[in-house]
Amino acid sequence: MKIALLTCQDLADLLPSDQKLIPLLKKHNITASAVVWDDPTVNWLQFNCIVIRSTWDYYEKETAFNIWLEKIQSLGIKTLNALETIQYNKHKFYLKELEQKGINILSTLFINKNTNTILSNLIPAQWKKIVIKPAFSAGSYLTECFDIEDTSLIQEKYTEHFKTKDFLIQEFKPEIKTLGETSFIFFNRKFSHAIVKKPTDGDFRVQYQYGGKYHAIQPDNNLINQAKQVVDLIDGNLLYARVDGIIIDNQLNLMEIELIEPDLYFDLAKGSRERFVQEIVNLTRLN
Repeated sequence: MKIALLTCQDLADLLPSDQKLIPLLKKHNITASAVVWDDPTVNWLQFNCIVIRSTWDYYEKETAFNIWLEKIQSLGIKTLNALETIQYNKHKFYLKELEQKGINILSTLFINKNTNTILSNLIPAQWKKIVIKPAFSAGSYLTECFDIEDTSLIQEKYTEHFKTKDFLIQEFKPEIKTLGETSFIFFNRKFSHAIVKKPTDGDFRVQYQYGGKYHAIQPDNNLINQAKQVVDLIDGNLLYARVDGIIIDNQLNLMEIELIEPDLYFDLAKGSRERFVQEIVNLTRLN
């Protein structure tokens, strides 16, 4: 069996943590190789399956990525996660649907593009700060934090973007600075491990590139079950799911569920890479 571990041009050889998947897969008679998703020279039909890993520029190439998804679908190549899952997850308005199904999401306003958005009329008076982000994005792209007194500044800064992109405006929770953001990682719907990510002093973004600090934790079963409730609402085969949120008073406040190309923090959780590989084996060998 041959599988493609899908990545982007800037990480053409995969992240170092993902490169270690290749020899582990080889032990199961699976030949895996790093493949750049928008490389025009690739013959996709040579692969039995595509495992999507670090396509971290997809939101910058939205049209090209959508065309690629359509191409893979027309070729009938299996992907993990499934193409239907990616289509669902790539636009963050899925949070509205999850909330309607009973999931506790971080307080969020959903702003459609091409609307005459007057933020001061929309933001609840009790909110002190907001985080604004595009609905189609990753890695804190166009994501900023503002005091609500600065709505005129936000309006001015984002007016042009509001014309072409859907946005989310979420209530900023100061707990992100002290408690951090917790990621619950599932492989084939089974809980694997959890990571807490805390921003550096003076920032609210938890990504590595902004100075975020990460460490593994062992959450209690109540929290794991709250995260599992989110995963259980997603249809189809799920090689991986990463549930991100802020835990306040033992309640998960969902920020996102990452089903396209999340970092899975293999190096912070012993045995997680092996568990991931085993679930690739299980899912690729399903009839």
